[in-house]
Amino acid sequence: MKTLFILLSLIVLALAPFFGQIELHFDKLNELSTVDHMLFFDLRLPRVIIAFFSGALLGLSGLIFQSLFRNPMSTPFTLGVASGATLGTAFAIVFGFVSFAALFGFVGAIMTIVILFAITSRLKNYEISTLLLVGIALSFFYSAALMILFYLSDETQSYEIVRFTMGSLDIVGLKSTLPVVIASLILLGIAVKFKKEIQILLTSYDNAFLKGIEVKKVSSILLLVVSIAIGVTVSVVGPIGFVGLIVPHILKIIYKKSADKLLGVTFFYSGIFLVLCDLIARNLGASSDIPIGVITSFLGGPFFIYLLVSRRRS
Repeated sequence: MKTLFILLSLIVLALAPFFGQIELHFDKLNELSTVDHMLFFDLRLPRVIIAFFSGALLGLSGLIFQSLFRNPMSTPFTLGVASGATLGTAFAIVFGFVSFAALFGFVGAIMTIVILFAITSRLKNYEISTLLLVGIALSFFYSAALMILFYLSDETQSYEIVRFTMGSLDIVGLKSTLPVVIASLILLGIAVKFKKEIQILLTSYDNAFLKGIEVKKVSSILLLVVSIAIGVTVSVVGPIGFVGLIVPHILKIIYKKSADKLLGVTFFYSGIFLVLCDLIARNLGASSDIPIGVITSFLGGPFFIYLLVSRRRS
């Protein structure tokens, strides 16, 4: 069954660039001057790549956060990094720096990370739960600041901000995918490197300390890498919800394994999930693509409830 899932996932990944509202003529894909070539190589192929690696990064980030905080409701956006990126992007839109919106979003994310670790470093008793609470407080502050920007914006700017908060995979060119691809691969490499530490941290921090693990150092490294990766992703595609919260839980139910054994699986299937959602969003026949965040929540929510109910009955 698992082999079948992998095979079907690879088929979806391979075929996704060929489907959309505009029909492709396969005999013209290699002709540089044709619309078909531009549509495939500048729009659809980059979109599938960014969808896969964004989904993979979000899913893996959610799994790591749920493990470190030992909280099943933790998401990649728990520490407020995504809210910081959203605020930075909104600032760029309202004050006329739309061309640099991604840069402003990344700066907002980095500033959030700096604030988080600056505050927690001044506390006498460092606890990872304290970092979580600071992140939640920052999220509320950013939400208030975002409301002020909404008040200052006109109708067009408000629409652009709302559209960004729903997530968008509209990019042009393969170069645009590089930041997210690099960030996701680095995150995967760091997660695999600290696989043993994550396994021990899943039991308890006291147990990890007794086994010689520097809990504060390991937690800080993982949280820092995840936060920077999230900042990169959100600044490019916006805060796409659901993926980092539910997909890791679905995989735990299906595979019945602990988080440390699902790093690669979560990375792969989270990417496939977002590619599938984007494929649906691009082929519903609407005048414009439905925001990807709407599709992820619409599909994932009922399926997750079904899995929970099925597990309770068995």
